[in-house]
Amino acid sequence: MLAELSAAAAPVGGSAALLRLLWLVSPALPVGAYAYSRGLEYAIDAGWATDAESVAGWVAGVLERQVTTLDAPVLARLYDAYGAGDALEVLRWNDFLRASRESAELALEDRQLGLSLAKVLRDAGVPGAQRVDPACTYVQMFALACVHYGVSRADAVLGYLFMFAEGQVTSASKLVPLGQRASQRALAALLAVVESLARRALALADDELGATTPGLALASMLHETQYTRLFRS
Repeated sequence: MLAELSAAAAPVGGSAALLRLLWLVSPALPVGAYAYSRGLEYAIDAGWATDAESVAGWVAGVLERQVTTLDAPVLARLYDAYGAGDALEVLRWNDFLRASRESAELALEDRQLGLSLAKVLRDAGVPGAQRVDPACTYVQMFALACVHYGVSRADAVLGYLFMFAEGQVTSASKLVPLGQRASQRALAALLAVVESLARRALALADDELGATTPGLALASMLHETQYTRLFRS
């Protein structure tokens, strides 16, 4: 019965699409995202982020200068490519995102999460997830799922930004550590800017895409040899 339900026809738009988006951004989705901190572990270990306010500042910087200017607009372009059935454009933008990762850890995270999400989508009967390139990225698979389930382009980008912010705060709650109230203060500060960042991401031209986060690149590379680690990135 569960297999029949998971392979049911894809919902299109409305509440059904919203439910699928909530499913995609849920930390309960079995893709292993909990194992990665995206450089935040080193930033905390180095004393660059030490409390709710500085954690929110670090994550806001990454959101503004990398996720909004790279991940999110590439997600929008992959969404359009899947919607148009343009396999060459999917390949082009996936390769662009892969080439933009600045460390081995960030590239590995992207690839492993992408393959994990592809497996989840295969189990759910999503066409296009049955045979994917081993070099697929998480953003690519997220775009495929959003197109399949009728999630709008704007909501896909908004959901992705929210997922990143929440994941980073969850990681910080274990690393600083932050208590529940402090974690929610940090998340509330981030959510206050997420909507405007989503609009900015959707307005960027192709030649404006890229990341300007040298601190994140250093944190990620130094994390590779960090003495003790809870996270894989």
